[in-house]
Amino acid sequence: MRPGFRISYRLFLLPCFLFGFCLPVIANIEQIPTAKMGILDLRNTNLNQTTIKLHGEWGFYWHQLLTPDSNFAKPAFIEFPKLWNNIEIEGKKLGANGYATYTLTILLPKYRGNLALVIPDVYSSYRLFANGKLFSENGSPNSSEKTAVPKWIPKTLPLEIAGDSLSLVFQVANFWHTKGGPYKELQIGNRESLVYQYTKETAFDLVLTGCLFMGGLFFFGLFLFGKHDKVILFFSLFCIFYSYRVVGTGLYELHQIFPNNSWTLNIHLEYLSLFLAVCSFTLYTWCLYPKDFHKNVMKLMVVLCSVFFLITVLLPPSFFSSLINFFQITMFLFIGYALFVYIQAARKKRPGAYYALLSTAVGMIIVLLTDLEYFGIVDPQKGWLFVGYVAFFFLQSLILSFRFADQLKKAKTAAEQGLQAKSEFLSTMSHEIRTPLNSVIGLSNLLLRDNPRKEQEKFLKVMVFSANNLLSIVNNILDFNKIEAGKIPFEKIEMDFAEIARNIITSFRVYADEQKDELVLKIDPLLKNKLLGDPTRTTQVISNLLNNAIKFTKSGTVILSIDVVQASNENISLLVKVSDTGIGISRDKQSTIFERFTQADSSTSRSFGGTGLGLSICKKLLELQGSALKLESEPGKGSTFSFVQQFPLSISLETNEPFFNQLPTEDSEPLKGITVLLVEDNEVNILVAVTFLQRWGADVDIARNGKEGVELLDPKRHRIVLMDMHMPVMDGYTATGIIRSSGINIPIIALTASLPKDVSKQIQSIGMNDIVLKPFLPEELFKKILHYTGLFISTDLH
Repeated sequence: MRPGFRISYRLFLLPCFLFGFCLPVIANIEQIPTAKMGILDLRNTNLNQTTIKLHGEWGFYWHQLLTPDSNFAKPAFIEFPKLWNNIEIEGKKLGANGYATYTLTILLPKYRGNLALVIPDVYSSYRLFANGKLFSENGSPNSSEKTAVPKWIPKTLPLEIAGDSLSLVFQVANFWHTKGGPYKELQIGNRESLVYQYTKETAFDLVLTGCLFMGGLFFFGLFLFGKHDKVILFFSLFCIFYSYRVVGTGLYELHQIFPNNSWTLNIHLEYLSLFLAVCSFTLYTWCLYPKDFHKNVMKLMVVLCSVFFLITVLLPPSFFSSLINFFQITMFLFIGYALFVYIQAARKKRPGAYYALLSTAVGMIIVLLTDLEYFGIVDPQKGWLFVGYVAFFFLQSLILSFRFADQLKKAKTAAEQGLQAKSEFLSTMSHEIRTPLNSVIGLSNLLLRDNPRKEQEKFLKVMVFSANNLLSIVNNILDFNKIEAGKIPFEKIEMDFAEIARNIITSFRVYADEQKDELVLKIDPLLKNKLLGDPTRTTQVISNLLNNAIKFTKSGTVILSIDVVQASNENISLLVKVSDTGIGISRDKQSTIFERFTQADSSTSRSFGGTGLGLSICKKLLELQGSALKLESEPGKGSTFSFVQQFPLSISLETNEPFFNQLPTEDSEPLKGITVLLVEDNEVNILVAVTFLQRWGADVDIARNGKEGVELLDPKRHRIVLMDMHMPVMDGYTATGIIRSSGINIPIIALTASLPKDVSKQIQSIGMNDIVLKPFLPEELFKKILHYTGLFISTDLH
């Protein structure tokens, strides 16, 4: 289906819906008996089945407040109900202010059952007598403003009648409103039906008010604690303000709940709530579709509502009530414009525009019917108005739901883009930081191998340690980013757990000596087998815990212990503990130190340094492997970090098997007679790599970009290629692809500062054999060159 046809189809359904909504209102218009010359004949009417509106010709006494005991002269007969503003008597038009008495005699049927009388509000007070007795009153009608009191409370009261007729004397007075007199019919009918009808309509209003008010508070809370979206704010205000309109007009339930409130206060609130609701809806519509709503229309409506608001606050009801007809016409025109805006939004496929269009159409019908009821033209059924209100606010809520969902979708997209940007940034920073670190660590290791003086050796070891510490910080940040993204890979390869522990202890000896700490390793004799696991992550966890223990211990003892907790023919469970006699951690801080970028307190961070990521990474890495990091600590006495982890046993049960068979020493120049092609653009990295390669006996040819490397490569001369990946002119990926496409299968090892996870798939796809991560350890590069040149076979290189 074409988009244009889809819009037309939906717009076609709109008038169908509106006709279906209006049909019950139209069907409710019927012919009923009317009063003639002050007499209403209902003798042939079944009042048990029919409710009769008491309209027609009533007796009328202008500027007279008569009681049943008064001496009645010949009355004028006028249409009832009718505002005094629209009445002429003897060619003289009456004013809104004044007082009058209405009379009506009703001839009742013989069989009528229990009756009740519905008495609506009038402008602006009344007193009703039925068969000579005071039946009901609203306020206090009198002949002067000082002695009269206005009040608006509709009532449905039981009617007890002994005879066959009902005589009504109806006093009305108005000195406060721009309209005077009755404007709604009194009704007579079956008591149960009228009471039920009144109760049902009151329930509709109270339920609707509660829904609107609570919905308004909900959306207001969503605005306060959400993204401060003005659309949500203005809709919440509209719901709150309009909720008053439901119970503050019509049946005036709020006047019944608070009967002691003055009429002046109530009418001010009635008008103010209307102006505020229209203003809120105007701003809501403008913020919802600002590209389709003309800004000048918004400003005009806001200014208009503000002016009416100020007039209502500052002036008496007799003045501001005279302006309501003009405002209602303006409001109806505005709703028509809003309907046009929503049609435009629907054509342009704005979020939720179809629901907005349908909602506004329903709202326009409600306002139209309310206005027609206000002018006495129609009498819409309350139930259908209730359904209309519910439909209107439900559809408006759907608009906000669509908007909220659309914003969430955009936020998700932005977050994903942000994560991608962060990942790319960290990858780039990793490359940029690792490249100079490769030079620092490489040159420091070279100097340490040149038999430096003792004081130089001390300084060089500190330099190597500091560079490795910086590298560790970079790795921690990158690892934490991977953990958050759920992209941490775990290997399951053969590893010697005891040998890993010994190597870690050896690497930390210098640091422990600087801290004047005793570093102790305890390995359970039962740990004899090689295990299957991830040696890199195991080393990372234990190293972080050991580094943390040494950092916070001065002139004390740090112990790494590994104990066998449980063993079978297939699996083994190890308890790994790192204990220290350092500063310890208070109980209230023990749960927070595992949070990212957090240490026990700020003074600790200043005194001991660090990013606060180490323990968090350890905890998450262990959790991802089904283990848990535990802590026991006491301030001033030290801390113990421990975890239990289960490993499958390796198929090979031999112990202490070396990783390389007959690995030669570096000083024996095992690469003598082998030529290595080094493709690298960084001069310092070239210096470091060439120096090590020449120490190992190799001849080195240098190419400073991928293009030179491809041109210089001679398979008959070169045994292995060390290829940097990021170079000018031609990078390592392109160069390797050209080499492999030429049918040359010489081993190529990538030298890269990028993370292995970021480049490993691409490196494998183009035919590279392995990766050496910068800054490289000389031993790692040495072993891999030996392996790929075939001089010595590695049993576990990857």
